[in-house]
This record gives sequence, C-alpha cells and structure tokens, in this order.
Amino acid sequence: MPVQRSFCRFCHANCAILVETEGDTVVRVSGDPEDPVFGGYTCIKGRQLPEAHHHPERLLASQKKGAQGFAPIATQQALDEIAAKLKPLIEEHGPDSVAIYAGTYSFQNSAGVASAMAFAQGLGTRHFYTSVTLDQPAKVYTAFQYGQWQGGGHVFGEADVAFFIGNNPIVSHYGPPGGLPPFSPSRRLRDAIEGGLKLIVADPRTSDVAALAHIHLPVKPGEDPALLAGMIHVILEERLYDEAFVQAHVDGLAELKEAVSGFPPAIAAARAGVSEADLVAAARMFAGGTRGSASTGTGPEMAGNGTLTQYLVSSLNILCGRFCREGEKSSIPRIFTPVTPRRAQVAPPMKLWGEGFPASRFRGLTHLMSEMPCNVLADEILTPGQGQIKALISIGGNPMLAFPDQDKMARAIDALELFVSVDIRSEGVSARRSDYILAPLMCLERDDISSLSEWWYEIPYARYTEALLPRPGDLLDEYEMLWGLAKRLGTGLPLAGGPCPMNVCPDKQTFLDMAVAGCVVPPSQVRADSPDGKAVIYDDKHPIVEPAEPGHEARFDLAGGDMPAQLVAYGRDDPARQGFPFRLISRRSRHRFNSTGGHLSALAAKRTTNPAHIHPDDLAGLGVADGEMIRIASPHGEVHALAKASDGLRRGVISMAHGYGDPDFSPDAVPMRGGSTNRLVSETSGFDPITGQALQSAIPVKVMRV
Repeated sequence: MPVQRSFCRFCHANCAILVETEGDTVVRVSGDPEDPVFGGYTCIKGRQLPEAHHHPERLLASQKKGAQGFAPIATQQALDEIAAKLKPLIEEHGPDSVAIYAGTYSFQNSAGVASAMAFAQGLGTRHFYTSVTLDQPAKVYTAFQYGQWQGGGHVFGEADVAFFIGNNPIVSHYGPPGGLPPFSPSRRLRDAIEGGLKLIVADPRTSDVAALAHIHLPVKPGEDPALLAGMIHVILEERLYDEAFVQAHVDGLAELKEAVSGFPPAIAAARAGVSEADLVAAARMFAGGTRGSASTGTGPEMAGNGTLTQYLVSSLNILCGRFCREGEKSSIPRIFTPVTPRRAQVAPPMKLWGEGFPASRFRGLTHLMSEMPCNVLADEILTPGQGQIKALISIGGNPMLAFPDQDKMARAIDALELFVSVDIRSEGVSARRSDYILAPLMCLERDDISSLSEWWYEIPYARYTEALLPRPGDLLDEYEMLWGLAKRLGTGLPLAGGPCPMNVCPDKQTFLDMAVAGCVVPPSQVRADSPDGKAVIYDDKHPIVEPAEPGHEARFDLAGGDMPAQLVAYGRDDPARQGFPFRLISRRSRHRFNSTGGHLSALAAKRTTNPAHIHPDDLAGLGVADGEMIRIASPHGEVHALAKASDGLRRGVISMAHGYGDPDFSPDAVPMRGGSTNRLVSETSGFDPITGQALQSAIPVKVMRV
C-alpha cells in the first residue's frame, strides 16, 4: 500500500505522520520515525484519523434543516441561500448583526482563522470571536502591557530549570513558548530531567508532570497569585534576581516589591495551601537556574485573576532575566510568521484593549486586539438594540460545550434568525441546532502548513503537506466557503498580502501565500523545497539576537496596568465562599481534544463519561461510593457526574474535564455522555475585567447524593 508523509491536525501538536492508503481509503496512520522533531511520536487521538475520515456519521454533503430535520443540500446552493438570508439582515441592522466564531478546529486548518477574520473584516462586523478568549486571553493579550523582549525567551530544550503552573502538557499537548513542547512530551521531559533539569510544578492534583517534579506545590485552586507573590517575595528579599538585567531593562521594581510585601512566605504559603519550606525552596530553585521559564496552562487563567496570574508569571521571568541575549540564537524562530528583527531590547509596552478598540455593549469589555471576548456573545445575541447579533457562523466550534452558562447559550442560539455551523457531523450539541451545516474537507483531503505549531518549534522547522485524498463530492475547504459568501455578499477578504482575488477563488497554496505574506519563507517555497512531504529545516534562517538599537530607551514596566495595586486588592479579598466547601477545577482528557473525538470507537472505548475525581477521604465524608452518581451545584447551576476516587487530588477539590455533556438529555445519560461543567458557570459574575474571562475553574461547589 502507498505510504505518504503528512502531519496530523487532530490537535495543535501537528505530529509528523505516515499515512497508508488503499485507493481513496485511509488504512493506517503512524508516526514518522525519520522526522527530526517528532522521531516517530503520535498520540492515540491522531492515530484515529482513518476512522475519523470514514466514520459513518461523517457528513459527505452539506445539510439544511427543514420540518423533518436535516436533509442534504448542494454546498453552492447552501451558500446561495445563506447569503440571501444574510443580505437583508445586514441591510436592515448593519454588519454588526452578523457574528463569526472561529472554534478550536478552525485553528487546525492553516487557512481557517485567517479566512474567518478576513471575512469578518470585509463584512465590517466587530463581532469576530475565537476560542482563544475562552481559556487563555491573558497569556495571549495582556502581557504586552509590561513590554516584550524582542530577542525571545528561553526555550525548554536549553533549560536547566522549568516551572509549570497548572499545566499538564503530557496530556494536553500544550505548553506556551518556554514550556514543554508537545512533541513526545513525556519522553522529552524525562530525558531533560535525566540530563539535569530541575522541575517545579504548581497544581492542586498530582498530574502527570507533577509526579515527575522535584518540587510539587499542591496549590489551592484559584490561589496561584498568592503562591507566585510569595516566591517573588523570597527572590527579592534574598536578592536572587538578575540584578544587572533588572537595572538595565526594568522599571517598576519598587512598586512590585511593595505589593509583594504583604506576601511573606508564611502568609503566602498559608493562603496558597502549600508548605512554606517548599515555597521558599521553589523560589530558590527557580532563581538559581541559569536558563528556563515559568509558564502556565489554561487552568490558572480559568481559575479567576487570570490577568494578575499572568502578570506575576511575567514578573518572575523578567526578574530572573530569562531571555536570549545579544549574539545568541533567538528562540522560536518561526518560518510562516512575519517577524520583526530580534534585538536585545524591550519592545515598548502596548495595551491591546480598551479605548480605541471596538467595544462590546456589555461589562465594559472591548476587543482584545482583533477579537471580541467570547463571554459577551450570548448577551450580544439576546439583548435588543443597535448591534444585536441576528446571525452566527460557527467554524469548527461547539459553543454549547465551550461557552459558560450552557442554558443561556442554548437560549441565545435558539433566538438567532440564522445559525450556520461548519462541522463534520450533525449529531454535535451545537451543530444540530443549526439552520445549515456546511460540511468541510477533513485534514487529509486538503493542503496545509505547520503555521499553528511553529510557536513550539525551537529550530526553523516548516512543513507543507498536500492533500492525500480526493475531496468527497462537492465539499469545500473552510476558506472556500467564506470566499463564496464574501463573493455573494459583495464584500472582500483582506489578507496580509492584500485583497484576496474575488473573480476566481484561489487555490490553497495561493491563499496561504497571501495569508502569511511577509513571513520568512512563503508556503509555496516550502512546498517546492519538500517534494517528498518531509519537513524542511532552514538552519540559515535561524535569527541571531542583534544588538539593541542606538538610543533605544523602552524598558519593562512591572507597575504597568496598575497590576501591583491589583495584587494588593487580591491580598485583601476573603476567598471563602460559605455553603460551597469544594472547588471544582478543570482538567484535560487524554482521549478527547476538547469536545472532539468521543464518537470514535477507540477513544470511546477508553471513556464515555466525565467522572468527578474526588479524594477518597472526601468521598467517605460525603457517604458517596466510588462510581456513584452525584449532583454538583455551584451558585449558578448544577451538573450530574459519576464520582471517581482519586488520591492524587488535595482534599476539597473536584476535578472534571470540559467538552462533555448534552443539555438535550436527562441525567440518566451521564454515564454515556458525561456532564458539562459549563452548567456551573456564569459569565456575568466573577469575570476578569480586562478579558471578560469567566470563572471556569476553581468554581465554588457543593456535592449532594442523588
């Protein structure tokens, strides 16, 4: 059977794979042992691509909902009808009556988010949303307000110390730059530790990475700021920071020092729920390293105070000077991303929200750079007035499971005059509420570049993969769908390389060249450089950190955004929530990618439900048996789950995954469908005032027997 090289797009890791085909059928997917980054690694999810492509539930035609349910419709006819419904809405209510949501799977298509954003911009709507603002907006958007080191931060591959805060990349296959890359993460971490790496992990549970840590800090959910402030207190008091770097490049040290003065080790450790000795040891271990970063997963941001937590993580790295210096290779070189010169200097602080950015009608929130925070979407649909959303196009997303307050989101979607989903199945919780489902090509049927995953590559690694299978029927790539709608509406698709041609839809290579124009090597050139589908390593393109520009004066600002005052205010808050003795935290599932994968047989065989992991002593105190159905209630809602004894959790903590559940089924379906933790969450209280992020982890809850 023919074997061809490609890369997986089940998740953002983009593992190098070998694809065996027989005719138009994918027979087997395995790792590529010759790939210089992945070395043959794949995960269980990616190895299910054959079934995913040929699953009986996969849509091979677009769908239109009628009185009797969904019926197939030609894709071009569906686009005609969708455009015909959008035109009068736009004429009567303006372009803000249309919203576009680019979900998790739009990111797995290298043209997905770029085309969705271009469609929104061409339309002129401010209502462009992505899944980034659901789980990690502070990491992506707020750190710029303190300044950015243009030479890049330290990478994991060269680290002698690493600090993971609420991040379990062995399961999630996610770590921000400086964290553990998602390429054979377990083996990579173990090899690094054997080579001398010192590992610190802060997590309320003994996660896969925490089990390997030299110091595990089982921090109370939501109290990461106390832990981090206590560590910074130790580093400042013992003068363990990089004094030369701070003197040369950092302002606001006095303000930070004053703010952490209220968090001496004993007080910080008590609030964080960790050993004072371990907190001090962790501070000394991190500061004592020569290279390595502190990094967070999505959990700490979702646990409240996300912007404050990210500020303190940034402060740790800045104080310890964890950046590439003049003459060194710059980190995360990137091929498909336009980059500025890498210099040994601080880029001026930037505020990517607030005054001057398009505003929501709710909670004082604005765009975060180019997108609106997801947690205003339901209110923007449900509330009449200028700018009310009447139509929503969801691309590779599942808002019913991804967004807070599931019942409210259901009401919002049902209130729309037009709901269009781009989805491979009609059985999804969100898709089945659609008026139209546009069935897309799947990953092995389309060209793509490794632009999403290049934020983890420590070398100038690039891939262009061609389609390995013919497109079924009249299915389209997502960018082709949006091009078709823009053509019918008479709007354009503004791309980095200029306006997309609207006379004839460009092929994927041409579109990608335009979407990433100004990058180091254009996709078309990478394709030409790899006729056999292998990765290309552009060693001569690895940037070296250049000297600072003469007269450059920008410095890090540790007092930026009034963050020291926010830390002081946090210290005054009483975290107790009477009547809700437990805190429910989020976790990743090894056998799902958010809400994707549960219909695949090998993954479903591993787990169908979403168990509530609870310490055995807590179960005994509740009088609940392992495997018993329980009811978990928050101040905002409740969810049913099967209890699962887990002695790796600290007492008082419940751990559940996102992406499960179905509001159209009773609790009797929980064993086969799980429950959605978003039923416990409201986006209108306890939200981050900058990002709008709801409290989706560290949720105060109580447990009742059913």
